[in-house]
Amino acid sequence: MPELPEVETVRQGLARWVTGRRIDVVEVRHPRAVRRHQPGGVHFADVLAGRTVLDVRRRGKYLWLPLDSGDAVIGHLGMSGQLLLQPAGTPDEAHLRVRFRFTDDGPELRFVDQRTFGGLSVSEGGAGLPAEIAHIARDPMDPEFSDDEFVAALRRRRTEVKRALLDQTLISGVGNIYADEALWRSGLHGVRPTDALTGPAARRLLGHVRDVLAEAITAGGTSFDALYVNVDGESGYFDRSLNAYGREGQPCHRCGAPIRREAFMNRSSYSCPRCQPRPRGSLRG
Repeated sequence: MPELPEVETVRQGLARWVTGRRIDVVEVRHPRAVRRHQPGGVHFADVLAGRTVLDVRRRGKYLWLPLDSGDAVIGHLGMSGQLLLQPAGTPDEAHLRVRFRFTDDGPELRFVDQRTFGGLSVSEGGAGLPAEIAHIARDPMDPEFSDDEFVAALRRRRTEVKRALLDQTLISGVGNIYADEALWRSGLHGVRPTDALTGPAARRLLGHVRDVLAEAITAGGTSFDALYVNVDGESGYFDRSLNAYGREGQPCHRCGAPIRREAFMNRSSYSCPRCQPRPRGSLRG
């Protein structure tokens, strides 16, 4: 699933191409793509016709487009969602779900989603911050993110550090890939108890999370297949810089030990057995 760097890359592309443009017609080609919009696809299209996009914003892994009506379009990419800008007349993608045409006859905005786990909806009055995503924490790239509050909240939790990093009500935008990368840089195993972290250790971890995310944004995100692309259809290349994630059996870039893979919440965690020893007394996954 796309994480903060991938969604931020899409946000930046959308901001360049759709801000200030007036929507002419919206075509919903698959009802599942707007299933979170309770009034249905016809209403979704009708309420957006004639509206102007004022900006493109992000909270964690969610995007929203404030409109001149005071409403907002909320978007989540899910596992395979893509928001693409295509010249009018470009052949339809096989999994095209929603099309936005604009009054200036410029590039169309297309929501393409092979697995249909993502979706779009309209948040009434949500231009400032949609109520539907207000519960999601700020991410560490947000200027209003509080390092002090995060460190205190992290150390109060009675959980494992990787589980905490994936908790979108504590810190948003971090998923499996970037959690593993930040933990590798920190020399911490993912099962280390959060309440056993010292304040300085928690701050170092946050610094590594922020650095990994920033570097991944610069690289356009991480693409392991063709499902994640930016608005121009191009893949990110941060996968070339990964130190832990997906590198089972390959030598650690720091010490040379083979990277291990362990089961974690129906997925996998990757770490170095030498640089990131498991805490004593922890159970093996």
